[in-house]
Amino acid sequence: MEELKSYDTMMPYLRMGDGEPLVLIHGLGEVKEGWTKQFELADQYDLIIPDLRGHGDNQTLEGITIENFASDVLSLLEDLNIESAHICGLSMGGAVAQEIYRQAPEKCLSLSLISTFHYAPKQLRKMVFKIRKARSLMLSPRQQNIMAARTCLYSWKKENVEEFFKFYKPNRKGYLKSMKACMEVDNRSLLPTIKVPTLVVGCQYDSVIPVWIQILMHEQIPQSDLVIFKKSGHIAKLEATEEFNQTLRRFLNKHKVTPSAG
Repeated sequence: MEELKSYDTMMPYLRMGDGEPLVLIHGLGEVKEGWTKQFELADQYDLIIPDLRGHGDNQTLEGITIENFASDVLSLLEDLNIESAHICGLSMGGAVAQEIYRQAPEKCLSLSLISTFHYAPKQLRKMVFKIRKARSLMLSPRQQNIMAARTCLYSWKKENVEEFFKFYKPNRKGYLKSMKACMEVDNRSLLPTIKVPTLVVGCQYDSVIPVWIQILMHEQIPQSDLVIFKKSGHIAKLEATEEFNQTLRRFLNKHKVTPSAG
């Protein structure tokens, strides 16, 4: 396994490991280091973990859209001479993963859509954005983080909250623009056209994106797999790390282009 490397380019990213490429895409307000507990997958996969525009080390605040997030990832793969990769996205990152498939299905070996969504009803868009914008303007960064932790986590144990704070670092301007971009997602017609192996993951106690949304997505994506974690909130990769990693590893191993020998 290669040593972890960090690259400061137009799209900052981490890279480590060997094997088939696996892109891990973070959620709203997160940073690339939020996938730290999944670094163990580098024993079988070439992990590529970017910071999206307006997040982490990526200081680009212009052109924040789901479409541009996706095209940035595709450009990164092209720069790395990677013909195709497994694509995994959490929450907003799952919407980006869907958009990557829309733009370049041939680049996707598989999709892993984690605690994500495919559609933001118009009736909810203005209300949700108005509430989130008010919070960002009225609350201090610390207060916003505490509220986010209590919303995202099933267990508020000290270690879970502290771990959450390490990697939830929203840039206020980037956060609001990204939230607005999420409100414009409509992949209802896309899901039935997905032809690559797809894993849909939901969490029983997810109060950010309720699990029934992932169930609906699973029903719309032909031959997709559905896994629901029973004791987790929005971020199973943190709260149910071992089970999450095993689930993702099993799915990816099942759909490797070149099966392992033996």
